[in-house]
Amino acid sequence: MTPTVALGFGDPSCGLRLPEEGRMENVSLHTHFVLDGFNELGVLRPVLFIPFFIMFVVALSANSMLLYVVISQRSLHSPMYILIAGMACVDLSVPLVIVPNMLLSFLFDWRGISLIGCLVQMHFIHFLGAFQSTLLVWMALDRYFAICTPLYYHERMALQRFLKFIIPLVVRNVFLVTLFVCLAGSLSFCASNVMNHCFCEHMALVELACGSTAINNLAGLLTVFFIPVADFIFIAASYVVIFSSVLSSGRSGVKALHTCVTHIVVITISLTIALVAFLSYRIRNGLPAAIRVFFSTMYVLFPSCFNPIIYGIRTTEIRQHILKTLMCCRFVQTVPHS
Repeated sequence: MTPTVALGFGDPSCGLRLPEEGRMENVSLHTHFVLDGFNELGVLRPVLFIPFFIMFVVALSANSMLLYVVISQRSLHSPMYILIAGMACVDLSVPLVIVPNMLLSFLFDWRGISLIGCLVQMHFIHFLGAFQSTLLVWMALDRYFAICTPLYYHERMALQRFLKFIIPLVVRNVFLVTLFVCLAGSLSFCASNVMNHCFCEHMALVELACGSTAINNLAGLLTVFFIPVADFIFIAASYVVIFSSVLSSGRSGVKALHTCVTHIVVITISLTIALVAFLSYRIRNGLPAAIRVFFSTMYVLFPSCFNPIIYGIRTTEIRQHILKTLMCCRFVQTVPHS
């Protein structure tokens, strides 16, 4: 019998095997990885620095402006605008987690990342993405209470009562994201350490593992079902009730439904990009690797640029305060110094 020494938590075949002829074959387990996204572009890869840097600046400036306006204006200190500010915080955090490393990779070809760093980045990316989905649920609840039960709106949106909607969803997100990240960290990586991605995405890392990854795929699918899919079903149901209530009551409901339309636009675009990114990894298709990486990257980055602009344009109160703030800044700059 051939003795085998297993290393890590993966398949014993990833360890050190002593063949029958007595010769030892060394198989190493990777703890450092190369983020090789968009490698197909070759010498044109550094050009990607420009569009991603522009997206980074837009995301930081737009979300910072949105946060400043909501925090500085007392008239915007209501539940709906606080939730929009929460979305801006998430949209501000996501680029800070992944874009600086991507820009360094494009400009200086710095592609290395440790397994621990990869898992930490993965946890932040997926937790922030899950929290973004949860914020859309809370916004849908806010609109439901405001339109369907306006007399009890402030009572039901009081923090003590609203915590029963906040805490369970936050616990769900933390548990599921931590679960599949820990499962990914327990894998053994002995085949390749080159990850065809620009950041540490869950399936991009799992694909490099040796041995069975069935439990990781199952955990990923359960997370997708219990967070974005479940949230979307709840949001869709709430808006069906809202529109039915407005139509049956005979009210015009144009002003009340205005923010609902904004949320629906954000949800539709985010869900479409997320669905394409999800299916590109789990269904055999002829998509080039660069296209798959592009959609997966846009799923994370595009909402950070798109959300603050949409909320700033379509939400009348926020738009007015942003214009007022910009005009004040311009006036201060044009006033001659004495």
